[in-house]
Amino acid sequence: MTEPKTLTVPEAGRLYFSLGRNASYDAARRGDIPTIRIGRLLRVPIAAMEARLALADQKTEARR
Repeated sequence: MTEPKTLTVPEAGRLYFSLGRNASYDAARRGDIPTIRIGRLLRVPIAAMEARLALADQKTEARR
């Protein structure tokens, strides 16, 4: 079976930031967690999440 390309907002918040459900949706609303809307579903593309974290790592390294 192939790996999923998206996660639910609570799954992404828990996996990447150890956030609970409400905090995950708050982070998504602020744009801290990248999301796409598919009909009524709000999903987090794993590639976009990984890219955002890589960019944050680069910015942290540049400040050192």
